[in-house]
Amino acid sequence: MNDNRTPVTVLGLGRIGATIAEIFLRNGHPTVVWNRSDKGNRLAELGARPAATPAEAIAAGKLVVVAVADTGGAAALLGSTPGGLDGRTILNVATGRQDEARELAVALSGRGGYFLDGGILGVPQTLGTPDTLLMYSGSPIAQAEHADTIAELGNAKYLGADAGLAGLHDMAVLAGMYGMFGGFFQAVAMVGSENFTAGEFTDNFLVPWFRALLDMLPVLAAEVDSGEFPVNFSDLVVNQAGLATIRTASRTQGVPTDLLDPLQRLFDAEVERGNGSASFTRAVAGLIGSGVASRN
Repeated sequence: MNDNRTPVTVLGLGRIGATIAEIFLRNGHPTVVWNRSDKGNRLAELGARPAATPAEAIAAGKLVVVAVADTGGAAALLGSTPGGLDGRTILNVATGRQDEARELAVALSGRGGYFLDGGILGVPQTLGTPDTLLMYSGSPIAQAEHADTIAELGNAKYLGADAGLAGLHDMAVLAGMYGMFGGFFQAVAMVGSENFTAGEFTDNFLVPWFRALLDMLPVLAAEVDSGEFPVNFSDLVVNQAGLATIRTASRTQGVPTDLLDPLQRLFDAEVERGNGSASFTRAVAGLIGSGVASRN
């Protein structure tokens, strides 16, 4: 093991935490691990040193990665280990909200530590490769000291000094994901009502169409950023009418439209405001008021 590498600690040895510890061990970092239950034996065989308590584990590392279920759990765990942090950096990779991260940053700063909050977009199999995106934010001092070590976990992107930015980006990406899942659920339910299999429909129709739509997203994002919502593909009136037709077709098949109704209401409201000739991306302004349209 290379003693010149940053000593690291990993708290929480679920699939993500255990994989993070393995990556650090593979890269020559002195690595201490802790878990509530006994999960450290295999890592010990790889060279990790199991700690008896969280306090012992934290004391051993310059960079302490917390990989428990959520940020609330991370705060509770760290709060149960009183005492100073003596300039150590806490990197939280548990899923959580931006306000929780900001509160934890303040609490740890009061104990003499530095805080970084991270969001991992990846799975254990892709950790340590460019296929995992790791967004993180928080202390610039900690980022300067540990950027290279954090980058060993994947494609790491530092978002700035506000500890809440990583959590906000993580939640926003996942919101987009669940929007896609909602459309998928609606679509396969509609064709399933006529005994077509979800697999056949998805392979032959949804996946090719979704892949084509991905290329549209940067253009749509530019429409939003412009604040003027120029029409590159389709205006609001066309989409208002099209979505209404889809909802009628779904109900005709006996499939409720609960997943689509909120978007219809958003389109309807924007048309009523006189924005029907704008791009359908104008719906974003409807979500957040006039902020998008006025900021430029």
